[in-house]
Amino acid sequence: MTDIARGLEGVVLAETRLSQVDGQAGKLTIAGFPLEELAPNATFEETLHLMWYGRLPRQAELDALADELGQARSLPAITVEVMRSCAQKRMPPMDALRMAVDTLSLVDAAAEEQGRPANLRRAVALAARMPTIIGGYARLLEGKALVEPRADLSHAGYFLYQRTGEEADPAAVRGLETYLNAVVDHGMNASTFTARVIVSTRSDLVSAVVGAIGALKGPLHGGAPGPALDTVFMLRRQAADQGVRLEQVAEDWARQTIEAGDRIMGFGHRVYKVRDPRADVLAAAAARLFERTGDQALYDDARVVEKVFIAVLQDLKPGRNLSTNVEFYTALLLHGLGLESAIFSSIFAMARVGGWTAHILEQMEDNVLIRPRAKYVGEHNQKWVALAERG
Repeated sequence: MTDIARGLEGVVLAETRLSQVDGQAGKLTIAGFPLEELAPNATFEETLHLMWYGRLPRQAELDALADELGQARSLPAITVEVMRSCAQKRMPPMDALRMAVDTLSLVDAAAEEQGRPANLRRAVALAARMPTIIGGYARLLEGKALVEPRADLSHAGYFLYQRTGEEADPAAVRGLETYLNAVVDHGMNASTFTARVIVSTRSDLVSAVVGAIGALKGPLHGGAPGPALDTVFMLRRQAADQGVRLEQVAEDWARQTIEAGDRIMGFGHRVYKVRDPRADVLAAAAARLFERTGDQALYDDARVVEKVFIAVLQDLKPGRNLSTNVEFYTALLLHGLGLESAIFSSIFAMARVGGWTAHILEQMEDNVLIRPRAKYVGEHNQKWVALAERG
């Protein structure tokens, strides 16, 4: 009898130097660095260099990469045209991102070139243009003009500039950098696996990234940060309308939700059996940001809701260790940066493209076609019946 690894859970299909997820201990290692060491300290440019080259850059290397990213931020005319068409039809941001990224193959002047140097250039071009696409599309949905690219801003600072047309506060830039670093890679997750499967067929880097975006769009992978924060806002309104304490409203809602068999977004993780380490890093980043921006009440209320939810989960689902995951503090941090929940998943993709492209390059270096099997459970030995004789 063939054992079936549903969802390929527990199946090891590759060796990687890029990240290790220890779900039992609640630890995440990014290219040798504990997440807590890398995320709050590195610029995203440094993290990209680490992912692509396997080490942190020296100053000259960092300057060269920052310059290369800055010079590649402009979008081809066809990409802008696709974005405008998507905005006219009010396409969701992740769909617009998928279609816009797909057009970038049209302006690859050396599309026939393969090998690591050519694909590194493509990785840089993709990473550089993601902020322009995501920030620009959000503006188009609002009926605003696109912002001209600038090469003199950091990756995180440039995205915030693209979104608002103004240079961001350094505290906001640091907050976004911490987020991008925290989610740049996370083991053999669904979108990374998708990218590696595509490129294992000897397809191209852009096709693999487009497929990864499609996988990330699903709410079971990257599409859930918005609802986690929406719940906090809903409970705050209910508490104010009813004139009762937030703790009571949160507890009542959590118990009703769990007893109805529904999931509380932002809690529990398929891999982590203890608290998601990314939640701790982003909680600290959010605390620093909200202290600077002045919306301390929202942060405090979010912590109240978190505490209540964890207590209810422990009571109703004992032994499950359903702790806060990355979604909860992703939503709080990105909201604190003035960003709308509709583009949270796109910003996730802006970070994860660093991991995707690094995995693609790694797969290309020692490629084996990824080709799992399925157990057949259909009929056998059926006999052909002519069309006129079928009942």
